[in-house]
Amino acid sequence: MTQSRHAATPVGTATDATDRAARSSQAAADPGTPRAAADATAGAARSSQASTGPGTPRSAAAPADPAMAGAARSTQASGGPGTPRAAADPADSAMAGAPVVDAGAAPTDPTGAAAPDAPVVAAGAVPTDPTGAAASDTAVVDAGAGRGPAWLDAVLAAQLPTIVALRRRIHAHPELSRQERATTALVHDALTGAGIAAQVLPGGTGLIADIDSGTPGPLIGLRADIDALPVAEASGLPFASRVPGVAHACGHDVHTAVLVGAALALRAGTFAGRVRLLFQPAEEAMPGGSHQLVAAGAMDGIDRVYALHCDPRVPVGQVGMRVGPITSACDMIELTVTGPGGHTSRPQLTVDVVGALAEVAHRLPGLAVEALGASTLLVWGTVRAGEASNVIPQTGELRGTLRLADRAAWERAEPVIADGVARLLAPTGARYELRHVRGVPPVVNDAESVQILQRAVSAALGVEAVAAAEQSAGAEDFAVLLENAPGALARLGVWDGLLPQVDLHAAEFRADERAIPVGVRTLVHTVLAAGRG
Repeated sequence: MTQSRHAATPVGTATDATDRAARSSQAAADPGTPRAAADATAGAARSSQASTGPGTPRSAAAPADPAMAGAARSTQASGGPGTPRAAADPADSAMAGAPVVDAGAAPTDPTGAAAPDAPVVAAGAVPTDPTGAAASDTAVVDAGAGRGPAWLDAVLAAQLPTIVALRRRIHAHPELSRQERATTALVHDALTGAGIAAQVLPGGTGLIADIDSGTPGPLIGLRADIDALPVAEASGLPFASRVPGVAHACGHDVHTAVLVGAALALRAGTFAGRVRLLFQPAEEAMPGGSHQLVAAGAMDGIDRVYALHCDPRVPVGQVGMRVGPITSACDMIELTVTGPGGHTSRPQLTVDVVGALAEVAHRLPGLAVEALGASTLLVWGTVRAGEASNVIPQTGELRGTLRLADRAAWERAEPVIADGVARLLAPTGARYELRHVRGVPPVVNDAESVQILQRAVSAALGVEAVAAAEQSAGAEDFAVLLENAPGALARLGVWDGLLPQVDLHAAEFRADERAIPVGVRTLVHTVLAAGRG
């Protein structure tokens, strides 16, 4: 992150650093727009009894049901969350039951605490139970059931309802970047309950865990992000967010549940080498939580690292892949312009702050394209100045993101933006402060890692599940992990094929839960394929 102050006249007062840090805490991240067609459903299915979420710490119900408060209290920043158990929270009845059908299997309740039947919501299904306990009359089929290995089929048959229930609980209680203590506790309990030792990251959110097969082989990293967004959810789901203004509108709840499911399967399975589970906080922040993983040594010794990201433009049952760049670089640009202020009838006696802002807002994106290439995308998200129609304000602000498909252009971007701002504002006489926050480079998928992923998806779901992905203008701080080991990010299809496609970060975003077993099978088979070389 860099910050520069400039003035045609002496520099004015510095901005409030605390306010700046707060405003920069959330950065955009979204996948691209690959399109393909597939039928992700399998044959007839048998219904199953669902269980409550794995290792879910619960406290006595409170009137406001604060976001997983009991779980949050069990998290210890120094060494990991504890595992206190208390009375079940009746407010979570909508998430407690999540039966999912694994075709050809008869799931059992591994916890011994079966909940009322509540078939999983396929995106677009209309809830018929006004209590929310049963979300849909349509049972969801595990499209890969029976493709093996046998231990994976068995784990999904027994544990899939629990994995889906965990996803719903996390979805209903979203937490913003670097506040994910209760989510961390839930994941910790799910892993330790399966005999997987987990270590919470030094900041108190996010965690890592190793699963050792006991046989020689590579160390494979599997990453899931766990944070939510400052979005007011409008999905209409019975397990929608209970936290005002916060929602899992980017699918990180699905990513988390998928990785927990893969962990449960690998713990019971047979593979070569070791797997490191990377539950990352603060992917939506800038700088992102991937830096915390690296600083904690989580990437040490990893041979390859993989991640899945929900994509509402890819049909459920398909996984989008691409060799080379699959996302773009992203920086944040903040510009504050100041002047003496004055009357709108006499602009010649002062500095037209609004006019100066408008000049930069209109012309800087074009200058950036000329200097950095046609794929450059500088878009403003905030323009703020003044209160009265007849008063020239003393200050104004522009905030936006700079996205570049090419890493070389990203490396050159900072001085280009600084020079452009200086040239545009020089004639205005305005003072200004430019803050250019360096974000993340593009995610560049390693060719061999993508080949492993293609073999894995073909084995797990069939060759028809492999889809082509395009490079997105969205950003992903998984790129930071790829600077420490080769690997690949893939697009997990979550579109049901029925409802209109709603983009990530939208209030109406939904993820078809049939993607959860698809994701689990994809990650498990990726580990198997990587072990075979």
